[in-house]
Amino acid sequence: MFSGMLFIFAPLCVGYLIAVSNQNYLNKINSATSNLIYVILALMGLSLAALDNLGDNLQVLTSYTLTFFVCLGVCNLLVLPLVDKLLPLETETHQNNIPMLGMVMESVKLVGVVGGGLIFGLISGFDLSWVDTASEWILFVLLFFIGIQLRNSGLTLKQILLNKHGMIIAALMIVSSMVGGAIAAWFLDIDLYKGLAMASGFGWYSLAGILMGDALGPIFGGASFMIELLRELVALVLIPLFIRTKPCTVIGYAGATAMDFTLPVIQTTGGVRCVPIAIVSGFILSLLVPVLMLFFVSLAA
Repeated sequence: MFSGMLFIFAPLCVGYLIAVSNQNYLNKINSATSNLIYVILALMGLSLAALDNLGDNLQVLTSYTLTFFVCLGVCNLLVLPLVDKLLPLETETHQNNIPMLGMVMESVKLVGVVGGGLIFGLISGFDLSWVDTASEWILFVLLFFIGIQLRNSGLTLKQILLNKHGMIIAALMIVSSMVGGAIAAWFLDIDLYKGLAMASGFGWYSLAGILMGDALGPIFGGASFMIELLRELVALVLIPLFIRTKPCTVIGYAGATAMDFTLPVIQTTGGVRCVPIAIVSGFILSLLVPVLMLFFVSLAA
């Protein structure tokens, strides 16, 4: 039952064991990771094009996306304010300009890659039977690089354990997401473990979509990608609006992206005190995305 999970999880573990001190090598790894994500997202589009009854499947994809997005978001936002109430955090006021448009356009570009793969697959008439195998092997390499990135993110175990806000935020995100995933699975009448796997993306749209697509097919992969991408886009709007009054809430809602993509917005609008919290909570959630997602997929019927 766990053989598929171990096959995917092994390169992540091996990568995490590798410490890289040369910044040039790390830059090359980061660049390769970004390029591989674009390749796999394009292959995801091709997988969607290869589906029978595409129109009906796209309707199912939309239904899954909206149901999970609403259930997860509501559950997250119901509990995260508890951190702000019980452990209030003082933020700083900043007036710096935020390159919001550039961040939004980066997300739009990723959607465009999936859409481009879908359109090409529909009009090309090529045999697409090779797509799933290619995706699996590229994913294997990608997870190896991601493991290296996590190991060399600069955080020590001591720094993580000493950051109370970050750990509590991550714990609440995990628990509330599992509840939201179970509710969404009930609404959609799908296997509970599939619902929990879908709930384990925590904002890491590229990896979540890729893992779910590889394990459960392009419908689940596409829905997972869109759920987490919508989370990031909403977080980009919520952070500047609420970080001065509910900093832990918006940092938590950003999920795994709080340690990378949304971090500049958090730092600019909330100040330096928010940065360690965002990095620690984002790191924990990032580390657990493949662990939880692959675990629940292995249990799914």
